[in-house]
Amino acid sequence: MSDAAPGGEGPLLHVVLFEPEKAGNVGNVARTCAVLGADLHLIRPFGFHLHDREFRRAVMDYLEGVTLHEHASWTAFQGTLGVGARVWAFSTHATDLHTRAGFRRGDYLLFGPESRGLPAWLRDALPKLKLPQPGGGRSLNLSVAAGVAAFEAGRQIEGW
Repeated sequence: MSDAAPGGEGPLLHVVLFEPEKAGNVGNVARTCAVLGADLHLIRPFGFHLHDREFRRAVMDYLEGVTLHEHASWTAFQGTLGVGARVWAFSTHATDLHTRAGFRRGDYLLFGPESRGLPAWLRDALPKLKLPQPGGGRSLNLSVAAGVAAFEAGRQIEGW
């Protein structure tokens, strides 16, 4: 797979996982990124190793189709952002729905660790979006949330 996503230059979007804890979730998000033409960014520390059996099982053979970026910290990740980069923090603490964001090619969709979500200092520094949960519950599974958000962003950008 090339670095350019259909319909434009560069990746369709970037999915960013801040301190992910579960290999299976990251593997599933990597598969989603591969089929969308999105880059995947992982910000350390991780709760697993990238050679973990569960990660490899979840990602299957899709890892070859995704551009994976590893960052030592949030600060290191920030240092890679270009001028005008838009980072959207997904949080159950947000009030704005993801469907109203007006996503653009190259946007960054940021998700927190499975057990606790994004820390307040981080989510409060960024525009926040939430996924609707009309049935209640604490939160969605990380890989499900990232998939829902990424496909909605793709729909808005590409007009599927």
